[in-house]
Order: sequence, then C-alpha cells, then structure tokens
Amino acid sequence: MKKILALGASSSQNSINKQFAYHAAHQLNDVEVTLIDLNVFEMPIFSVAREKVDGVPEAAQRFKDLIKASDGIILSLAEHNGSYTAAFKNLLDWTSRVEKGMWGGKPMFLLATSPGGRGGQTVLDLAITYFGYMDGKVVAHFSLPLFGQHFSADTGITDPELSAQFKAQLQLFAAS
Repeated sequence: MKKILALGASSSQNSINKQFAYHAAHQLNDVEVTLIDLNVFEMPIFSVAREKVDGVPEAAQRFKDLIKASDGIILSLAEHNGSYTAAFKNLLDWTSRVEKGMWGGKPMFLLATSPGGRGGQTVLDLAITYFGYMDGKVVAHFSLPLFGQHFSADTGITDPELSAQFKAQLQLFAAS
C-alpha cells in the first residue's frame, strides 16, 4: 500500500478518534497519508426526497474520490449511544448513493476508542459486520479502552499489552 486515507468518524474538534486514526496512520512506513477532517464533508441530513430535488451533494463525491484514490483506509469510529456518530452516518448515507460498493474493496483498519472501559467496542463490532455489505474489506481492527489512561500524544499507546495488540493488527493491515 502506498496511499492511505485516514479519518476519525467524529465531528468533534477535539476528537480522540481523529487523534487515534492519525496516530495509527503515522505508524506506517513509506506511505502517503491523506488525513481528513469529517467536518469538511458536512452535508444536509440524507433523505430520498432531498436527493430527488437536489441530487447527491458534491461533498459525497469528493469523499468517494478520496476512497478511490487510496490503497487502504484507517478509520477510527467514535461511538454515540452504541452506534456511529450522526455526522459519520450521514456521510455513509450520502456517499453510498454515489455508486455501489462504497468502500471499493479497499483494505480497512478499523479502530475505536473512548474514555470508557469498552473503548467503542459496540460501534466497532457494528462496522466490522456492516462494512462488508458496502464492499469494505476489514483486514484488521482494534479497540482502545480508557483513552485518557492508555494513550499519550507523545508516545502513543502506553499500555504494553494493548500496544502489542495494536501493532499486530497494524501489521495485518500493512501486509494486506
């Protein structure tokens, strides 16, 4: 893989998932990383009626173009009430209207983290299952619990066991 698309699936300006996705992407060697902010893809709430009147927003096409231009995707999912954030779900809904096979069969490293002890595991499990129906090829996944205790902006994952698990999944992704 030469070109990696990385994003945190949260619209928060201080998103720990954005920070985690960016950290993961920068652990890879000899790759070009495109880091994107979900806020750049803000669109009206999806509805079939709106699509009939206005068509698919240009931002959805831009996101699809970034997916097509990448060789792999690193995505860290924020969890809101056990599911995707509203902003990310809206991006999924609109981009899936651009063409079938939203993820284009690209290898994906799915991540999740949260301040809590489950580390976004519920939304990660959802995405692992669901993205396969959208032509996603999830080759690796990792959940980091207790972000504030187990992550440092300077050194990354601070817990040795969690760090080893992350690195093993990162290697699976890099090898795909």
